[in-house]
Amino acid sequence: MNENLKDSANPVLTFEGKNYLINELSNEIKESIKGLQIAETQLKMYEDTLKLLSISRNSLANQLREKLKKLE
Repeated sequence: MNENLKDSANPVLTFEGKNYLINELSNEIKESIKGLQIAETQLKMYEDTLKLLSISRNSLANQLREKLKKLE
């Protein structure tokens, strides 16, 4: 889903290779578009959270590795 807002008075939704004038779509379709936008935003947020957790886990593993080396 890609929303082009070249003309803010008449925004266009590009979906699966087709263009649709958003102002001409039903309210039900507009709600579906909003739902997709929210879902995409949430996915990006959780992907970023997973990246941060992975970096933190790696950092903690490195710290543990260094501490254990001192015991050898």
